[in-house]
Amino acid sequence: MDQNCAYCMEGELVAKFGIKICEMDTCKVYLFKEQSHKGRVIVAHKKHVGDMNELTAAERSAYFEDVAKVARALQAAFHPDKVNYGAYGDTGHHLHFHLVPKYADEFEWGGVFAMNPDKKYLNEQEYADIIAAITKELEHV
Repeated sequence: MDQNCAYCMEGELVAKFGIKICEMDTCKVYLFKEQSHKGRVIVAHKKHVGDMNELTAAERSAYFEDVAKVARALQAAFHPDKVNYGAYGDTGHHLHFHLVPKYADEFEWGGVFAMNPDKKYLNEQEYADIIAAITKELEHV
């Protein structure tokens, strides 16, 4: 655990950019507050590792199964044309993936998603509705 890591410490560090949705076997799932792409989430591994190769083969496989479950939930909840996946970690050294639903007739279709476009924030009820839709679908995947 890293005392400076948002995903390890949660609380105020995560609240700057995300809202915790749930914990799964290998990961924590957060709704990204900036919602230019409806349903955008972060899937952070529970262990503080900086790279997928720091996991055992079994841990890596289980993590990617959880990532796939979240992607299936996003597909079922929001029907995007594509889910993009991003794992960078240049500055945040904790293994996590951004799952970014993309819609053919909307923002950034056909290009790389911006890390934080800082364009679309929601009210508490809108966040709650998106979280409820994701949670409902996670129960079925």
